[in-house]
Amino acid sequence: MLFHVRMDVHIPGDLDPDVRAEIVAREKRYSQDLQRSGKWPHIWRIVGEYSNYSIFDVTDNDELHEILSGLPLFAYMDIAVTPLATHPSDIAAG
Repeated sequence: MLFHVRMDVHIPGDLDPDVRAEIVAREKRYSQDLQRSGKWPHIWRIVGEYSNYSIFDVTDNDELHEILSGLPLFAYMDIAVTPLATHPSDIAAG
């Protein structure tokens, strides 16, 4: 199943800089491992924001929830999920 996910990150300004750096480093490793596995095939930065649009390719809603809630920055995110379906006019799907 494909999902479009918007993630908006809101790290508190008063978070210890060392803690922040450690969480951000873990987030990068976690997301890159998921990208290599094919579960997170696309990620785009939203210009001017600490946000991204991503596409996830997972088995079901539960797997997506497990992945998203496992993000080290999850506690500092607002996340919006949209399930995707094949469009009948998509020439690549034909």
